[in-house]
Parts: sequence; C-alpha cells; structure tokens
Amino acid sequence: MSQSININLAVLIDGDNIPSAYVKEMMEEIAKYGNPTIKRIYGDWTNPNLSKWKNMLLEHAITPIQQYGYTTGKNATDSAMIIDAMDILYSGKVNGFCIVSSDSDFTRLATRLREAGMQVIGIGEKKTPNPFIVACDKFIYIEILKTLSKEKESEEEKNIDKESFEKITSKDIKLIAGTINDLSDDDGWAFLGDVGGLLQKKRPNFDPRNYGFQKLTPLINSIGKFDIEQRENQKGRYKLIYVRNKEKRITKGHK
Repeated sequence: MSQSININLAVLIDGDNIPSAYVKEMMEEIAKYGNPTIKRIYGDWTNPNLSKWKNMLLEHAITPIQQYGYTTGKNATDSAMIIDAMDILYSGKVNGFCIVSSDSDFTRLATRLREAGMQVIGIGEKKTPNPFIVACDKFIYIEILKTLSKEKESEEEKNIDKESFEKITSKDIKLIAGTINDLSDDDGWAFLGDVGGLLQKKRPNFDPRNYGFQKLTPLINSIGKFDIEQRENQKGRYKLIYVRNKEKRITKGHK
C-alpha cells in the first residue's frame, strides 16, 4: 500500500453514519494510502445531528453534499454516495476510493469498484457488518485511529487504554502461521512484506494496530510462535525481515 501513496483517491463519507470526532485521525490515515483529490461528505445538513461536522469541513477541505431524506425509512444519503461514486469512476480521475461508513449497504458498491480495477479502502466503526469489510481491499476500524492518537499524545505506557485493543486469538495465530506457510521457501522462511500483503488479502480488516502494535513485526514477535530474521538488503539501507513458524515441521500444503 505504501508504494501507492501518490495515487489519487476519492473520499466519500457517510455523514449520517460516522461520528465527526474522528475526522482528523481519519484524514491523516487516508493520506498514507494516496492523495485525496476528491473529498465529499453526504447528509441532510438541515438535520441538527450533523451540526458537529460543519466546523470540521473547512479545516479539512471536505465538500458537503446536501441530500434530503425524501422518504421516511429510506436512506437517501446512501443512494447519493453510490451515484456519485459511479460518476467519479467513469470520469477516470482517480485510482481508488475510500468509503467511510459502517453501513453494509455499500457492500455492492465496494465490490463493483474493485471489479473496475479500483483500490477500495473502507473505514468504519467496529460494528460494521462483515460483508462490507471483506468487499474492501483494506478495512480500518476508526476507533483504533482515535485510540492510537491518544496513545501518541500521552507517550506513557500507563496511560494507554489496553482494553480498547483486540486480544490475539488462536484463530489469528493460525491465520498468520498458515500465511507464512503459504509463502515459505524450503527452509520455512517467508519475506515479511509478502506475509503482510497476503494477510491483507485474506482478511481486509487485519491490522497490527487493532492489537496495539504499530507494525507487523512487533505483533508477530509478541506471539512467541515465530522466528524472525533480519537480512542485508543489497538494494537499500533497510534490512529485510523474514519470518517462519517455530514449528516449521508444518510441511507446505498441510496446514
């Protein structure tokens, strides 16, 4: 993903579905994946519930799109976002989309955009239904961004709210071990960059930050079931990191 930092992104925000308190951290996160050339937020701006967003829009150059709720019980905001997304897709001005919502109604949109060769990043709350999560190339929990921001500000371990992070489960460990096995050479070693990429494809919401780690290396190291080795990089100053299952008796093809 880091190699794609110069791609143009369309950021479409469901104002009815995302708290305004997360906007700063959200925009900083999006900048890691590309250049947000289009930034729009959708909602009924006559609704007092959206008043907190208004002060944020100028600061982050986000364009508000007015969408009245024409019919009770129908979400007109979703329809407006979907129509705009398809217009932007056919304009050819962007290489990817960031859909900010916790609503499963955008599942088909994410799928359609990916079918068209677009990179799709989803951002939403932990309550987001799984169908929308897996329809994206990558999905980021917005609560984690806020927690990590507070952690950075405190800079003291004792002030970090550990309960907001997920605990590593046996299912997570099995996923990592199986992915290493999928990519390993005859000695069981796999390049960590490739492991991270395949983990993302297998589970779009897999993110070391969900578990309280900024990077994949310390997450894997904390589990205690994997060997980590640094190797010299002939093409650059940064060392290459390789990992393998400590129980490398797992033979390829037998997970």
